[in-house]
Amino acid sequence: MALFFPSYYYKSAYDIPYGKLYEKGMRGVIFDIDNTLVCHGAPADERALKLMEELKKIGLSICFLSNNKEPRVKSFNEPIGASYIYKGGKPKKAGYLKACEKMGLEKSQVFFVGDQIFTDICGANAAGLENYLVRKIGPKEEIQIVLKRIPEKPILFFYRIFCRKRCFLR
Repeated sequence: MALFFPSYYYKSAYDIPYGKLYEKGMRGVIFDIDNTLVCHGAPADERALKLMEELKKIGLSICFLSNNKEPRVKSFNEPIGASYIYKGGKPKKAGYLKACEKMGLEKSQVFFVGDQIFTDICGANAAGLENYLVRKIGPKEEIQIVLKRIPEKPILFFYRIFCRKRCFLR
């Protein structure tokens, strides 16, 4: 089960205490995009842009890791100007390690934020990264993701029982 359990579980990517993570020694964050920062397929909105600006001010490097094709990831990133990896191959750990490399950081200095257990969290755990599971933002998802959400439910049930102190759903 450890491969499926996130390090922490938050209601939203916008609730994570990024400043405290920087104080703790973290210097980079890898984000999934769709249903983590914005609704599936949406451009970077005002809230996402504000968060990215705050992270840069704190001193955190940013890299987007997505299984989407380049046009989607590139267009989301254009107003932000961060590093990105498209067709990231999640949950394979190679994309996560490449993201660390792009930021010039050791994996102990980087954490991951995503909304899916079987791609985002499994991959981050396999790569040895601290990770933050967040609830999906919107209802629109591709069918293969909808089907993965079904077995996520019992995993999250047991996570809440065994890892209560790392679950910050407000």
